Parts: sequence; structure tokens; C-alpha cells
Amino acid sequence: MATKKLSELAKTIRSKNAGTDKITFDIIFRERDVYEMVKRSKALTREKMAALYKISGNRITDFVEYDPANAIKFTILRERPSGSPGDPDIFGAQQYAPLLDVEVTVDA
Repeated sequence: MATKKLSELAKTIRSKNAGTDKITFDIIFRERDVYEMVKRSKALTREKMAALYKISGNRITDFVEYDPANAIKFTILRERPSGSPGDPDIFGAQQYAPLLDVEVTVDA
């Protein structure tokens, strides 16, 4: 089976603050057929995101396949509030990097 990295398929992969206690992730696709293929592949699921980020599934508060925008979105609870002592990423903008190399099975 052929695979491609998520970064080769998505138009936008980003993370950002969603309030002081959460980080939200957006994976947005330009083409509807690519979005549908990624959904079918099950490369991006709540369980796989918990494993990728090495967190409990309970820390994922939302996981949405949002068809009107060709987007997959999920939100995680932070370990500590944004900007508090020990917070490594005050804006949550550097947390998307592990998503770039996610392997997606592509249709032949």
C-alpha cells in the first residue's frame, strides 16, 4: 500500500491556543477528495492522536471531522495553563510538528 506524509496532503497543519487551558489543532485540505481519502484511511483518529502526542485520550476534549471546511480538528487540555511557569509554548503554535510526518495510506 502506498503512503504519503500528511504534510504532502494537507494545505494547512497548525496548532494554537484555545483559551488558557487548551491547544487546538487544525488539519485543512484544499481538495475534497483528498480530505475524504484521509478520513477513510483512519490515520487521524482520537486514539491515534493520543498515541502520537503520548497523552491520555481523556486529554482530547474534541475531535471533529468538519466536512464544510475539509478539515479535521482536535483540541487537547494543556498540562499547565498558557504562560505559567514551565509552559514550553505560550501560544501553542509549535505543537503541530508531530502531525507533519503522519503516514496516510493513499488510494491507488
